[in-house]
Amino acid sequence: MRIMGLDFGSKTVGVAVTDPLGVIASGVEIIRRDREDKLRQTLARIEVLIQEYEVERIVLGYPKNMNDTEGDRVAKTKAFQEMLERRTGLPVELWDERLTTVEAHELMTEMGVSGKDRKKYVDSIAATLILEGYMQYHNKE
Repeated sequence: MRIMGLDFGSKTVGVAVTDPLGVIASGVEIIRRDREDKLRQTLARIEVLIQEYEVERIVLGYPKNMNDTEGDRVAKTKAFQEMLERRTGLPVELWDERLTTVEAHELMTEMGVSGKDRKKYVDSIAATLILEGYMQYHNKE
């Protein structure tokens, strides 16, 4: 079963997908939009990727604050979750994404990716980290 991981931001959505066996997560792309409230094309692109990769479940990064409270991004993420579920018919599970962007930047530093090139990759790497965390947790069960 393939699972899709999403890192939902104000103007981007990082996308990662597992291999067919659900063992390895890989970044696929970053979907960009001009305005935060313009989601129709973003949702349409996610639907295309779901079909292309035969995805059966979606894991959506849940942006809780470090002190475990829920801020403005949480409400927007939950609204996006509902849109995804309605539009795709797939289950969309929220997954704690705290520090994934920080970890993505650390990985890029280790790989020697320059500061100006990081925007090209950070959301896709963060989506991969969200998906990997979800997979590691569920493989322990």
